[in-house]
Amino acid sequence: MNKFEFLRIFTKVVETHGFSAAARDLGISRSVVSKAVTQLEESLGVQLLNRSTRFVSPTDTGAAYYERVIAVLDDLQVADSLVQELQREPKGAIRLNAPMSFGTLHLGSAIADFLKLYPEIRVEATLSDRFVDPIEEGFDLTIRIGDLLDSSLIAKKLAPAKRVLCAAPSYLKQHTIPQKPSDLKFHNCFHYGYLPSGNTWTLHGPDGRHNILVKGTLCSNNAQILMAGILKGEGIALVPTFIAGAELQSGQLVSILTEYQPPEIAVYALYPPNRHLGSKVRLLIDFLSERFGSPPYWDLVT
Repeated sequence: MNKFEFLRIFTKVVETHGFSAAARDLGISRSVVSKAVTQLEESLGVQLLNRSTRFVSPTDTGAAYYERVIAVLDDLQVADSLVQELQREPKGAIRLNAPMSFGTLHLGSAIADFLKLYPEIRVEATLSDRFVDPIEEGFDLTIRIGDLLDSSLIAKKLAPAKRVLCAAPSYLKQHTIPQKPSDLKFHNCFHYGYLPSGNTWTLHGPDGRHNILVKGTLCSNNAQILMAGILKGEGIALVPTFIAGAELQSGQLVSILTEYQPPEIAVYALYPPNRHLGSKVRLLIDFLSERFGSPPYWDLVT
C-alpha cells in the first residue's frame, strides 16, 4: 500500500469518525484501515487520531494534517481530471464577450481559424462596448482593452494595444500641425466617450506628462465612428493601432506628436477564477495569445 492510499484512508476515518465506517465506505476490511493509519502515524512519528471504542477524532496535529492532506488530494483530483479531459477531443460551447471594434476587425477571422482546428467546439460571441460582469452574465471568456479594474477575475495579457494621435493629410493641410500637446486645445479633437478620464488626453513625452482637455464636434463610445470622421479630414483622434494600422500604412492617416505617447494599455482575456479552467477555454486563450502576439500583427504595418 502506497502513501496515497494511507492518506485516502486517513481522511476517510476523520470524516466518518470511525475505522468501521471508513472501511464500509472504502469497501475494505477494518483491519486494513487500522493498519494503514498506524503505519502512517509511525512514518510521521506522531499520533494523528484519538481512539475510543465508539468514536475516533483527530488530535490537534491530526486535524492540521487532515486540512493539508485534503488540499493535496483535491489538487490531485483536479490534475487527474485535467489530464483526462485533455485526452478527449475538446467540444462544447464557449460563451465569449468582446468589444465591438476589436471583435469585428480581429476576433472574427481568429475564431474562424480556431474552429477549423477544433470542429467540436462552438463559440457564442457577443460583441458590446458596455462593461459586462462575466460571472453574472455567464461568459466563459471576456476580452477587454484598457486598464483593468480590481476584480476577482483572472487576467491574461494577449497583446499590447498601442494608441496613436492621427489625422488625415487633408486636415493637416488646412490646419497648423500640432508641435506640442498644448496645441491640441486649438484643434477639433474627436474623443472616445464614457471613459473615466472624460475628454482629457494624457500624453508622456521628453518634457514630462501632459493632461490635455480636448474638445471636438464628435464623441463616441466606438473608435470606428471616430475613424470615419478623421478619414473625412474633419479632426484629430487618439485611436488604437488595431483599428488605424492599415490606414497609417497606406498614408490615409498620418501620425502626429509621435514623441508623445499615451499610457500603455493592452488586450486582455479575462475568465472566472475557477480552479479547473476548461480545456476548450484554455485552448482559445492560448490560440488568441499566439495569434495576436507581441508585437501584434497590426503594429507591423505602422
